Amino acid sequence: MMNYSTEKTPLKLSRTKIDLFLECPLCFWLDVKKGIKRPRGPGFSLNSAVDHLLKKEFDLLRNEKTAHQLMKKYHIEAIPFFHKDLDKWRNNFEGIKYYHQETDLLIYGAIDDLWMNKNGEIHIVDYKSTSTSEELSLDGEYKEGYKKQAEVYQWLFRKNNFLVSDVAYFVYANALKNREKFDGRLEFELSILPYQGDSSWVESSIFEIKKSLDSEKPPKSAKDCKFCTYNSQVFKIY
Repeated sequence: MMNYSTEKTPLKLSRTKIDLFLECPLCFWLDVKKGIKRPRGPGFSLNSAVDHLLKKEFDLLRNEKTAHQLMKKYHIEAIPFFHKDLDKWRNNFEGIKYYHQETDLLIYGAIDDLWMNKNGEIHIVDYKSTSTSEELSLDGEYKEGYKKQAEVYQWLFRKNNFLVSDVAYFVYANALKNREKFDGRLEFELSILPYQGDSSWVESSIFEIKKSLDSEKPPKSAKDCKFCTYNSQVFKIY
């Protein structure tokens, strides 16, 4: 079990842990400070497969320094960005890092892709998989997490002295259900959704996280946290 007070510094804080703090401060405190984690659901292997194949597809064009037809379709004047550390930035255990000296926290996160526009600005790109007949959008409660994710990456790359556009892109692979039979394969329709990010909240959240970790008093849970609601009901029974 992890104990924050005995951990070597700087403490590595992933983008997903920042998400957890924003979602529920108590769940974050229990996880990072006390090593008490939320129950985990199953992994999404199909999503991972789509991510992997999209990366391979855009990497072919990255080497050729040419735009994808999908980018041309959406009139995005950019090409996949080449950098020697791209594989490292994509690695879940490495990612893009920044040491936040004021809090002694090492912030990091693993990206899907980067595009560069004609002005030399980097666009954060994230791959998403779904299967829906509804119009794709970035509206909805759980998709707020997607936006925060992109904004953390924007903040991280700016802290690493990259010129970063406020516009992030979500490449959606939507599995179609209108085929007559399965035939052992899925067909996807690809779309790009732009998002105007604002990473100004990241810095203040890091200071709030540090304050929470340094406190021995657990913070209040989020009102709508289903995990905390379940735990409180269990404690009442026992």
